[in-house]
Amino acid sequence: MRGIRKAFGPTVALGRVDLEVLPGEVHALVGENGAGKSTLMKVLSGAHAPDEGEMLFDGQPYQPRHPLDARSRGVGMIYQELSVAPHLTVEENIVLGMEPRKGPFVDRKAMRARALEALAHFDHPDIRPDVKAGNLSVSAQQLVEIGRSLAMGCKLLVFDEPTSSLAQKDIERLFQLIDRLKGQGISIIYISHFLEEVKRLASRLTVLRDGSVVGTREVATTAPEEIVSMMVGRDVDDLYPRSKRSPGETLLEISSLAGVKKPVDASLTLRRGEVVGIAGLVGSGRTEFLRALFGLDAVKGGTVKVGGASASASNPRQRWKQRIGMLSENRKDEGLALNLSIADNVTLPCLERFGNAGVLSPAKQKTATARWIERLGIKCQGPGQEIGALSGGNQQKAAFARLLEYDVDVLLLDEPTRGIDIAAKARIYEAINEVVTDPQRPRAVLIISSYLPELFGVCDRIAVMSQGKLTRAVPVEKLTPHDVMLVATGKAADLP
Repeated sequence: MRGIRKAFGPTVALGRVDLEVLPGEVHALVGENGAGKSTLMKVLSGAHAPDEGEMLFDGQPYQPRHPLDARSRGVGMIYQELSVAPHLTVEENIVLGMEPRKGPFVDRKAMRARALEALAHFDHPDIRPDVKAGNLSVSAQQLVEIGRSLAMGCKLLVFDEPTSSLAQKDIERLFQLIDRLKGQGISIIYISHFLEEVKRLASRLTVLRDGSVVGTREVATTAPEEIVSMMVGRDVDDLYPRSKRSPGETLLEISSLAGVKKPVDASLTLRRGEVVGIAGLVGSGRTEFLRALFGLDAVKGGTVKVGGASASASNPRQRWKQRIGMLSENRKDEGLALNLSIADNVTLPCLERFGNAGVLSPAKQKTATARWIERLGIKCQGPGQEIGALSGGNQQKAAFARLLEYDVDVLLLDEPTRGIDIAAKARIYEAINEVVTDPQRPRAVLIISSYLPELFGVCDRIAVMSQGKLTRAVPVEKLTPHDVMLVATGKAADLP
């Protein structure tokens, strides 16, 4: 791709971008949300026509008229949001749009043969051609999509955040498949917010920022901090900043907390000035633990003390009054009011501060929110912009700002960086470090994450949830990721 330019009205989404991918290469494409990655790939896949520039594929001029044309020319897209037809069978999905025919009828025998040939690329005998795609797991549906591109003879596959909805074992299977495809000479463009995935798979990476290429680097010789710096346009000395921390008084003391189903038994202390992380597999009971603690779900047993005093809660409003705030893992459905402004979302738990005689002052809301927009680097048009129009990373920063605006002592964070770009993650990590090392009043943070490098990077202690039971919290310097996974998978009863 040479000199690719694409504008939408006055907005220039791509400013003469160059991208080169070699045969049999895994080439990573990274950048913040809004950097232009998706637009560039839509040009490649035929969904957008470029305003300027040229493309060559296998040395020949390449100008796809639409996505099906691109696929027939050898370029396949595997999107983060899967596009299988759930009511059709696996084989019908694989040949969708290119069904083999005998006269006016679909050639079922040829369709089955083509599907079996595509499925042979995968070590997944349980994916049968005659099964309805909607009955398969998310990871299996993803393989069906990949099979659709392989059945068409694609030589270049684009993977856009392919691991966002996969369990760890399925992620490793996908990585092994990408290794096999690379070995067969198929080229891969891999888009991901996870630098560890980029390091694992790619030989080269290209960084986009504000619609332009910042640079292309060899992955093996480029430090993660340099990649993040290229993305955000400034130096990032450490992706996981850690100022000197001095844990103080106990703010939260949980003893044998049990929910209706989960958690089964959870005990934990959280002190001012520290970050405690909870690891565990999906379904282990981590989120249920936070929901029960915050008053969102019913509690069957156990005690909770806040600041040394017994403090049960039947609803979240009571926890807010006790200066405990929670960030939900599901920001779109539970964490934000998407049709309201940024200012409304940030000030929602404490609206009484922004009014007089029961009349709300939007000007006061916007003034308070503007401080957080600047401090957290929220990219937006201003406090009055509808929050649903922001990128996921900027939405998450605004949700984080809500906790700080209320001035909570304890922050309960459930997967705070899921689905956001690396630069947004770096800013969240900085903010976490800032609140626990605030010289005036350090807070305490309890964080749930499925991403072990994140937990080891930001936490002082880590506990593990397994089948609803929480282990004791152990200092990170005494742990390895292997220790954590042994407990998470049930192969060890406790941390060392």
